[in-house]
Amino acid sequence: MRWFVGGDLENMWVPFALASAIFAGLTSVLAKAGVQNMDSNLATAIRTSVVFVLAWLIAAATGTLPALPTLSVETWTFLVLSGLSTGASWLAYFRALQLGDVNKVVPVDKSSIILTVLFAFVFLGESVTMLKVVGLMAIAFGTWLMIATGSKETNAETDGAQPSSSRSSWLFFALASAVFAALTSILGKVGIEGVDSNLGTAIRTSVVLLLAWAIALGRKGTSPSTRISPFELAMLVLSGIATGASWLCFYHALQIGPASGVVPLDKLSVGFAVLFAFIAFGERLSKRSLAGLFVLILGTVLMVL
Repeated sequence: MRWFVGGDLENMWVPFALASAIFAGLTSVLAKAGVQNMDSNLATAIRTSVVFVLAWLIAAATGTLPALPTLSVETWTFLVLSGLSTGASWLAYFRALQLGDVNKVVPVDKSSIILTVLFAFVFLGESVTMLKVVGLMAIAFGTWLMIATGSKETNAETDGAQPSSSRSSWLFFALASAVFAALTSILGKVGIEGVDSNLGTAIRTSVVLLLAWAIALGRKGTSPSTRISPFELAMLVLSGIATGASWLCFYHALQIGPASGVVPLDKLSVGFAVLFAFIAFGERLSKRSLAGLFVLILGTVLMVL
């Protein structure tokens, strides 16, 4: 862990990846609060609008806009594909949050790290050490512990008001979110080579915005509810701001650091999300889930050693 004690410039991606994790953990809780009684597609579109404005303001403030005409076709292609993957991941993630608890949805979503490392090895030629393999196994096992339910927990859930279809559907959407998030990281890594990370983030957000609103408006007639309370709107706006901050930190870290190191460290957001969910919603972890969280975080640390 030279980056912790040495502070050399080579590893300056680490604090940006950690900041991304903190903001991402906060995003999950704010998003959950904002999607309680609203159609998840509409909520995604509203949050993306906030991220869109923030991303382009920062791109303009950092003086990166003049580089737009100089971007290659290849860069545009990968940024657009990354944006489409991000949009699909967000839509699935918001739906999963609407149907399930934060402390179960977030670990599954963050398990995208396993696919990301595999894709980085296959497509980017990044090395995978034995320590990283052990870390990946720990992350997979920890995730399973966090989402698995014992008989007592299962009975408690069955007695609740949530329909059984919702209890199973959140897992499908969370897994879909993880797959698309993994694709996003790899496509984003390729897309921001040769372009400032702030400008790349703004372009990707534009693609996500178009996709999110197209789906939200296309499903307007069948949405469960299109009424927006002031509280939900405020939570979604704050969620968008936190998302924008997380993205900017993440893609800057991704630009100056390895995808196989940045992505695992960013996934520490699981711990922050669980903490924030306990504070905001009183979501408590069972002993099994708490053990799973510990194993998951341990695996994440092993990934960046």
